[in-house]
Amino acid sequence: MITTLRQLTHTIYSYIKKEWGGTILFMLFIIVPLKSSIADTNWVPSGSMNPTIMEGDLVYIDKLAYDLRLPLTLKSLKHNSDPQHGDIAVLFSPEDNTRLVKRVIGLPNDTIELRNNHLLINGIAATYTRLETETYEAMEEPLRSLAQFADEQVAGKTHPVMSVPNIPTPLRNFGPITIPKGHYFVMGDNRDNSKDSRIFGVVERKQFVGKAERVVVSMNFLDKYQPRFNRFFQALN
Repeated sequence: MITTLRQLTHTIYSYIKKEWGGTILFMLFIIVPLKSSIADTNWVPSGSMNPTIMEGDLVYIDKLAYDLRLPLTLKSLKHNSDPQHGDIAVLFSPEDNTRLVKRVIGLPNDTIELRNNHLLINGIAATYTRLETETYEAMEEPLRSLAQFADEQVAGKTHPVMSVPNIPTPLRNFGPITIPKGHYFVMGDNRDNSKDSRIFGVVERKQFVGKAERVVVSMNFLDKYQPRFNRFFQALN
């Protein structure tokens, strides 16, 4: 029986190699550089970018936003642009090299300060416009009812943020720090539940992979992977 199974496995492998081997190699030759250097998608497993990006979102990443890189490396072949205030960037954590999605808050030479979850950049305070919780009906309870949502306007950009005031956290106060040359300060839009530059420090320019541009599809990980159709193909701001 074992011999027969081995023979069958070998026969199937030989057939695939003979009939499809060239095609598979060609596809790998095309797909690997494409995903590594031009465009990619990633499932988001955590809520650190709530309410902008939710757990279970599959996001499209423009890997040419900042650089054209040598496939499978961080070596830049062509510099296209630098991260800007408000970008939703994909980057490697300086702490453990994990790939993260965070918002760019501070640029080189900026001074960043956070006071009771209110952001200041170069001494200029952000303004906040309260948003109703019904705006984010896709978010699970009880988090949605406990959270406060607002549009944060700073450095000429506006984007949503959230906090949960009833849960104590040391993350609401930080700095001031001045960002060194060639580095950036990033934060999650979920200000009370994000491991970001407040914890692991500033991020080198070369660690940036690309920009998250759009939600492709979205699945509710907490409800049997039910699709969130209203988030399909949603542009990210």
